[in-house]
Amino acid sequence: MRVALGQFQELTHERLTFAKQIGVAGVQMNTPLFPAERGYWEYDDLRRARERCEDYGLRLEALENVPRLWYLKAMLGLPGRDEEIENYRTTIRNMGKAGIPLLGYNWMPNGVWRTPNARGRGGVIVTAFDMDKIEASPLVAGVHAVDQMEGRTLSREQMWDNYTYFIKAVLPVAEESGVKLALHPDDPPVEELGGIPRLFYNAEGFQRAMEEIAPSPNHGLDFCMGCFSEMGPGAIDAIRYFGTRKLIFYVHFRDVQGCSPVFQECFLGEGNVNVVEAMRTLKEIGFDGFIIDDHVPKMIDDSDWNHRGHAHATGYILGLVEAVNQLA
Repeated sequence: MRVALGQFQELTHERLTFAKQIGVAGVQMNTPLFPAERGYWEYDDLRRARERCEDYGLRLEALENVPRLWYLKAMLGLPGRDEEIENYRTTIRNMGKAGIPLLGYNWMPNGVWRTPNARGRGGVIVTAFDMDKIEASPLVAGVHAVDQMEGRTLSREQMWDNYTYFIKAVLPVAEESGVKLALHPDDPPVEELGGIPRLFYNAEGFQRAMEEIAPSPNHGLDFCMGCFSEMGPGAIDAIRYFGTRKLIFYVHFRDVQGCSPVFQECFLGEGNVNVVEAMRTLKEIGFDGFIIDDHVPKMIDDSDWNHRGHAHATGYILGLVEAVNQLA
């Protein structure tokens, strides 16, 4: 296993130099700002992105999340979904041709939700969620409704039908193209938000997706440890369960204090999960993918992207990986 730096949209000289300086082996992009106008990523842009990383001695490990509007109709089962799915298949084909091996995705039509920020250790700013505050306070992230629904409702089984239709259409293309698809958990992990059912708020949802609906060596998890921590006790058990089945493709190594429906993010080492045990478990199950820090606390005098928070978390992860490798 190895450590990467992620959660940025552009491969700037500053980001790539920062990644090189803190000692990671690769980078991951989240919702990249490629100049795409047709609902999919072009091969030439993807190839240039990989080559730019390689120019800095870094590997482009993965792309995470196409723009939500590119497959929103597919998630909601609305007219036009077949065109969106075909565009998604084109993105996968172009990624395979460009030599980018992994695409992260989620099934959250109305996104990640957060209520107003909280304060953590030393007054650091952290994101938080409290179900009781959804209506009382403005959301920091997330939306209350999806405009395309136009007053229509969806049952949980309809959402499962939409997911099945989508994954059965795109997974064969991923297999043919040599691209792996990595599913991110729902965040926050609750059964419903804004009137839209969620599917991946517990381990059973992933089991249904990976073991029943679409089992494949090319279909696995973006294992967000923070989201599994939000679900309650059992994050390390989940690492062991999915890891021994080779279903963890990469890891968001973060944590929270508290569990859904009330939690706030925190520095590594002060949350719900014993992070040393988590890293040892990844080593024991033979995990050979990459680990990134995900979103991080905003430290004093930090940048908009939270360079200080990312440097702290990534250094912590690098130390953990080195320790478990030395002690193995």
